[in-house]
Amino acid sequence: MNEFKLEGEFIPMIQLLKACALVGSGGEAQLVVEDGLVKYNGQTDYRKRLKVRRGDVIEFNGRQIRVV
Repeated sequence: MNEFKLEGEFIPMIQLLKACALVGSGGEAQLVVEDGLVKYNGQTDYRKRLKVRRGDVIEFNGRQIRVV
């Protein structure tokens, strides 16, 4: 599992996917979220603007990212 160091209070889901290089663009990030390919704390989540905070775990394409 990889870790992402959060600098503020939260990061929107699509920005996190881009920042972790899980997708190539914001448009791609929106599509994978809309298609239900991203899990947020173990549950499929369709919210592109979801506020991801410290302690959350994101799963996509076989990779896990823990926000610290």
